Amino acid sequence: MPFCFCPLRSGSSGNALFVQAGNFRVLVDAGLSGRAVERALAEIGVTPDTLSGILVTHEHSDHIQGVGVLSRRFHLPVYATEGTWAAMESKPGIDRIALANRRAFRPGQDFYVGDLAVCPFSIPHDAADPVGFSLLYGGRKLCIATDLGHVSPDWMQALSGADLVLLEANHDPDMLRATPRYSAALKKRILGRRGHLSNGESGEALVRLCRDGLRCVVLGHLSAETNSPELAFETVCAALRAAGAEPGDDVRVDMAWRERMGRFYAL
Repeated sequence: MPFCFCPLRSGSSGNALFVQAGNFRVLVDAGLSGRAVERALAEIGVTPDTLSGILVTHEHSDHIQGVGVLSRRFHLPVYATEGTWAAMESKPGIDRIALANRRAFRPGQDFYVGDLAVCPFSIPHDAADPVGFSLLYGGRKLCIATDLGHVSPDWMQALSGADLVLLEANHDPDMLRATPRYSAALKKRILGRRGHLSNGESGEALVRLCRDGLRCVVLGHLSAETNSPELAFETVCAALRAAGAEPGDDVRVDMAWRERMGRFYAL
């Protein structure tokens, strides 16, 4: 039975990731409007009523915008940490999710959605109780790791041994510092230890993960204002080459996109 992954959308403007494990299908985050998520799923021939649930990383709007409407419209269970549920209560539509579809878990507390093993791990981000996910099925491991303030041993350990990782490469620090569109406070937040991972930090993490056997990475959650796909790709590939790894041969480096779906992967 298939274990598949497709980043439907990934970026600072909205995130929605599709995972299939055998007969069970889930979204990781739904940070677009409900209709936009439906349209994105239609691009891969999936209808929302065939989903088994939505896994939520944290309460920021680019991760939960469509969660409430999708859960209500298609009777989908929503899985989030207790802290994230508390922080989401004030968000539009979340308070109307049926109690029967509210599922709470703690970081480090593994659970199943059908045959898909879900292993949530804490991440350093300025949210109430944010997590990434290691997803296991059929002897394969897929990891979702975005909104990472800095490279930490804890989340690096959670990613160890993965077959595929969606890894944040959010911004270029020079572009971020130079942009007049962001306030000083916002720049400080993004650059802080509970902000977002830069291209260079993503490359640093990837080098270490490749030494543990990782052979496919998808760079995601790029900023629309302070990064570009070309810059993220080249920065990460330069870090790999400097460590003696050749992109394309030793490790596949792909991109997830803000405005269109990425590749469809069969693990």
